[in-house]
Amino acid sequence: MNTPWKKPVVVLIGEPKEETVIETTQGAAWAMIEDWPVEDGTLLDRALSVCAAVDAGKRKPEEARQAFVEAAQEAGVLIRS
Repeated sequence: MNTPWKKPVVVLIGEPKEETVIETTQGAAWAMIEDWPVEDGTLLDRALSVCAAVDAGKRKPEEARQAFVEAAQEAGVLIRS
C-alpha cells in the first residue's frame, strides 16, 4: 500500500482545511478514514474497498488512485489530480 502512485493527488482536507498531497494507497486510506469531510458516500465506500483490495494484492495501486480521485470529487475536496 505504500508504493507511490505515478502522479500524486492534492485534496483540501483537515481541520483547519489545508492542501494535502496524497501519493500512496495507504495515504489515501488514512485521509478518507481520518480527515474526510463526509462520512457517507457511494464513491467513498468504493474507494475504501479498492484500497483494501490493493492491500490484499487483488487490485493495482493506480486503481486505488482513480477511486480516490472519484471520492474526492464526490466530497468536493479535489484540488488537483
